[in-house]
Amino acid sequence: RFCQTYEASATRLYQHGRTETVRSCTEEATSFVRAMVSGKASKEELIELLNLAAERHQKMYRDAMNGEGIDRHIFALYVVSRGLGYDCKLLESTLKRPWTLSTSQQPQQQIQSNIPDINLEPFRHMCSPGGGFGPVSDEGYGVSYMIPTEYNIFFHVSSKKSCSTTDSQKFADLIFKSLSDIKMLFDS
Repeated sequence: RFCQTYEASATRLYQHGRTETVRSCTEEATSFVRAMVSGKASKEELIELLNLAAERHQKMYRDAMNGEGIDRHIFALYVVSRGLGYDCKLLESTLKRPWTLSTSQQPQQQIQSNIPDINLEPFRHMCSPGGGFGPVSDEGYGVSYMIPTEYNIFFHVSSKKSCSTTDSQKFADLIFKSLSDIKMLFDS
């Protein structure tokens, strides 16, 4: 099923910049997924749909990084309206919608290796491929990911144990299966 999806995008280009939301469940992405699942589209059609989805996602990510996202603007409008004593049902309902899937790309290295007095070598075995990004909805998933090389992607999937409808291991297995299916599109 498709759901409201949050992907964090850095806005560090701006003083005090933090994040903006990339709403990655786009029409282009859902068209690609539907075509993959149907099993009726040709390999060429699937690759074209994947490219369209990737292009749309990259544009949205660039827009978010450059201050052209919508979610922080919606939040600012909400804060101003509340500050002026107005109730806006549209803004309230928009902000209350749950983010069933929340994702974030993790940086490659958390510690600066150029700090002169720290020898990191004894701790290399403790390095973990990725961190964590918890679910923001009680019935959702948090997924952090890292792409350290062009041949590797690491995922950390989390969900709340208290939710009977989520299963982090099953979700991770589905990610692996989906990526394997996509890889097969490009295998000759």
